[in-house]
Amino acid sequence: MQQIKAWIDELGYIDYTIDEIKADASFRKYYRLTLKDKSFILMDASLDKESIAPFIEISVRLLKAKVEVPRIISQNIQEGFLLLTDLGTQHLADMLSPMSVKLLYMKGVSEIVKMQKIDTKGLDVYDRAFMMSEMSLMEEWYLRQHKSIFLSEEGLNNLNKILNLIVDEVLKQPQDLFVHRDFHSRNIMLVSGKLFIIDYQDAKAGPLTYDLVSILKDVYVEYDAELIKSMALEFKELKRLDVSDEEFFRWFDFMALQRHLKILGIFARLNIRDGKSGYLKDIPLTLKYVLEVCDRYDMLKPLAEILRK
Repeated sequence: MQQIKAWIDELGYIDYTIDEIKADASFRKYYRLTLKDKSFILMDASLDKESIAPFIEISVRLLKAKVEVPRIISQNIQEGFLLLTDLGTQHLADMLSPMSVKLLYMKGVSEIVKMQKIDTKGLDVYDRAFMMSEMSLMEEWYLRQHKSIFLSEEGLNNLNKILNLIVDEVLKQPQDLFVHRDFHSRNIMLVSGKLFIIDYQDAKAGPLTYDLVSILKDVYVEYDAELIKSMALEFKELKRLDVSDEEFFRWFDFMALQRHLKILGIFARLNIRDGKSGYLKDIPLTLKYVLEVCDRYDMLKPLAEILRK
């Protein structure tokens, strides 16, 4: 905090207060810097300095695509600090209800369509190796560390074959589109009826349905499956995809499976390694999403058996 205050003093701000406002799943911290007549958000990425440059670079890409994001007021890349516009305290998650979910989620879906027009040249690719490494977190942290389930060598080989099959399916859909990678209701702010996107520094070039899965099958909140299906189809229409509904939902299902297997591992790791136990309550919904997909496809039944142990 001493370094933060020294930087704020250098910027010429006086008579201010600083309050921590967000516990992040990453190593970043966020503070609200309040002055007499205005406030800012201070991002402290001093433990994750390599995320600063991507945040700035992705901000520019998003703004060019007319996607609303916080503006950068000042930056200290060497220390890992950014001063950002204050978007307030109203997350999309705070406004969701059975009455509002369709309207708000479709606003989010429209933002995905805008983001997917962004030129992805220079972005890291969401490729096979990366998807496999993400899903490996499930076996390491969720099965072994969290559930004390230890697979035999044969079991590990069989699991690896299934994970490769999942990636095979994911790679059948259009690729190399802008992917936010964590596009859910807690990473979307609502300001005067407009959506503002945050936490996008890990964006990659990847599969068509990734961000759609992130928002419609949000691991923090669940809505009626038929409503989710109808909104997914609206995305398909907005994108004018020349593909059958059956094939589109296969893309959607396997993309969701890849993402949710990763999240099982991440939630377990956050608890065990980082002492952030609050994410444990979100494991049951994440697991439910996984098993629902597994039960729809015979090739995934062995995975369901492992997870139901």
